[in-house]
Amino acid sequence: MNLARLDLNLVVALRALLEERNVTRAGRRVGLSQPAMSAALARLRRHFDDDLLARVGGHYELTALGQVLLDRTSTAYDVLERLFSSQADFDPARENREFRLVASDYAVAVFGTELARVVHREAPGIRLRFTQTPPTVVDDTATLLSATDGLLMPHGVISDFPATDLYDDRWVFLVADDHPSVGGSLSRRDLADLPWVTYQRTYDAPAVRQLGMLGIEPRVEVSVDNFQLLPLMVAGTRRIALMQARLARMLAPIAAVRVAEPPYEAVPLREALWWHPVHTHDAAHIWLRETAARVGARLSEGGARPDDGNGTR
Repeated sequence: MNLARLDLNLVVALRALLEERNVTRAGRRVGLSQPAMSAALARLRRHFDDDLLARVGGHYELTALGQVLLDRTSTAYDVLERLFSSQADFDPARENREFRLVASDYAVAVFGTELARVVHREAPGIRLRFTQTPPTVVDDTATLLSATDGLLMPHGVISDFPATDLYDDRWVFLVADDHPSVGGSLSRRDLADLPWVTYQRTYDAPAVRQLGMLGIEPRVEVSVDNFQLLPLMVAGTRRIALMQARLARMLAPIAAVRVAEPPYEAVPLREALWWHPVHTHDAAHIWLRETAARVGARLSEGGARPDDGNGTR
């Protein structure tokens, strides 16, 4: 296929047609007349040698290939939009644009809130949109990064993409204030015997892998997809949970839980902002990364200890 011979406007038409599944609505969406959109559909059908939209009764449905192209077209559109919106200069005080960052609720609570405060003060026309990290992040990192402005994630989960280190954190355990069998500290036997609440995604993989290397197999009783639910699931039970120290400190007032140090030397956690190489030299992204690094450095200066050193809140 010769890209030089392709009309990139067809990407816009293809996305509208696949999402709207109606020629008239698709044309209205992108500012084309019905005959012009019909002509675009005919060109797309010739290119793919497929109907893409097939009439079923009184409406159109996607063909098998059309269904495959639906997600790919959306990604390609986002990549092209970001490519052609690249800037040689960027003035944060005057610009008006949105940055989309993919992150877990932990990263948004600990880092995203601080980043948003700085952006609010320094760049009033800049908008931040945080979206939840998808389960496919490890298997399809390139696609995710190509369609976003960055991914907040600790080292040890993904690799082979540029990243800016932000701040360090550490892992601690949560136990109920009135836990009947855990005193001032946890033992490795406790980790094996007590029921767990876990974060069901894989982004804390290094910490989980370490447990496996120590021969500890968590007995999972509850699994959630939100780190901030962990204290609520621990309070008033015999359960324990592994959690980031910074977030544990922030959430301490909302649940009757206390922090216990791991009964082993836990692997450290270093949060980073990852991005696709296509963004490396874009002035807007350089500003975003430098601002993120500045916020991360400020967090690092504040430390990461969630308690007074005695295992209490």
